[in-house]
Amino acid sequence: MDLEIKLKDYLVINITVLTNTIYIMEKIIYCIIIISSFLSCGTAVQTTQEQENTPNIIFIFSDDQRFNSLSMTGDPVTETPNIDQLAKEGVFFNNTYITSPICGPSRANIFTGQWERRNKIGFNYISKNIITEATYKKSWQVLLREAGYSTAFIGKSHTKIGDKNNTPLNENTDFAYYGNGHLGFYPAKRHKQFSNLKNKTQIEGMLEATKAYLSQDNSYDYFYENAQPSIKNQLHKRDPNKPFSVWINLNLPHASSIGGMGSKTTDPEYYKTKYENVKHKIELPEGYPQDISLPDNVYATKDLMKYYVTSNKGKLLNEKLKMNRAVYAIDLMLGELRKFLKEIGEAKNTIIIFTSDNGLFLGEHGLGGKTILYDESVHVPMIVYSPFFKNKTKGKVIDELVVGQDIPATILDMCGIEIPESYQGKSVLPLISGENTNWRNDIFLENLFTDQGYPRQEGVRSKQYKYIRSFSKENDRLKYLPLQTIETDEKPIYEELFDIINDPKEQNNLAKDKDYVEVLNEYRKRCKILASELK
Repeated sequence: MDLEIKLKDYLVINITVLTNTIYIMEKIIYCIIIISSFLSCGTAVQTTQEQENTPNIIFIFSDDQRFNSLSMTGDPVTETPNIDQLAKEGVFFNNTYITSPICGPSRANIFTGQWERRNKIGFNYISKNIITEATYKKSWQVLLREAGYSTAFIGKSHTKIGDKNNTPLNENTDFAYYGNGHLGFYPAKRHKQFSNLKNKTQIEGMLEATKAYLSQDNSYDYFYENAQPSIKNQLHKRDPNKPFSVWINLNLPHASSIGGMGSKTTDPEYYKTKYENVKHKIELPEGYPQDISLPDNVYATKDLMKYYVTSNKGKLLNEKLKMNRAVYAIDLMLGELRKFLKEIGEAKNTIIIFTSDNGLFLGEHGLGGKTILYDESVHVPMIVYSPFFKNKTKGKVIDELVVGQDIPATILDMCGIEIPESYQGKSVLPLISGENTNWRNDIFLENLFTDQGYPRQEGVRSKQYKYIRSFSKENDRLKYLPLQTIETDEKPIYEELFDIINDPKEQNNLAKDKDYVEVLNEYRKRCKILASELK
């Protein structure tokens, strides 16, 4: 009997202790949850430490794709449901600008995270400069690789790294599959290294190469077996035990790569007939054809490259039609890529960033091409998507002024890797998370490319005004002078000032308007300050 009582007492005491312990543990867990919620409040992206796995990165860089080339940004013809969907699930940056709006320099700025004025990497045959190996080792993909990533560089390369053979790029990339310069619509015609592709058209071929790198089965064994001997040693499938980073560089909708589009029976049908029934909806600039808005001594009709002449209406409409088809194909590529990521089980861990290397004139200001610092040339779409975004972040549109150089800093920040001090761009994560941050109020724009008749230019763009100054092309021809205006205080031969809010198409130059003298002087000073700071 006594034993029974003692046993009952023992059980009661231990049950009480156990109950109290559970209660205490519940309180501790509850406190942890509250603290965690407090710490994560307002944070749009989970830090790497909070993620189960280190995130993968895919960066898609199109070529000459204007800001308004998407359905969501107002193109009346082109269908871009996959890009638009990426923006709905991610964050769209409404004011993204390329500060050196031309192929090679724009790409060099992404490699270095710097303005061209600092890195001095123009087209090699003019600047005579290359991205040094030391500088390249601070580039975002190299830093990711050092942090344990498997990396791929695919498509167009338009800047030299280390030497004429891009040796550091080849040796420090797991999958280096690219062509120097323009790719053309059929890349294998210009670059034999693309001859192992089954898809002969550019966009579809670059998607095939991306799948070959990401795939873990034998579906793409042919790709590696048939690769050119000269590049076989730089083509390795991703390591499944590592996160991956893929930089896809397209050369479309660039005018140099639309020639031949739809001419082969094997081309996808959309390259042949897409949008034929809605060609009448393709828009031309108001008042087309416009005269070139610059004086002849700054830039003239005779300076235009042949494939950038826009005065022939039939030719221009045909070019726009082909570019619409190219953007549609890019959209399909994105959709197929996201589908493939799901198939291989990587969709829930892959960040995708999409933008263009610069915009494009299609008759605006009487111009074709890019490089001149009007918005058609410098303004591009940009989307940052992460599967780790909070629901309240998805579909967010950010109006702050963002530049291409912000992309490498953002990627490293999203991967929890320290941003080099040499970078002049900034991570956009504080903008995404809605933090109160001391963001830039204006951006410095520049053109240092002095071939093909282009004038050397500098500019400042805020949300309200844009100031552009142009220098003598006669003095500059085939020279590379990123620092000349600082060193000599050279005077511009032509100035422009636009009220962007009231004149978004930059048609009314206020530089000689007496009512804007104070604004003009303010922006002259600001331009000089930024040029000096960024050197």
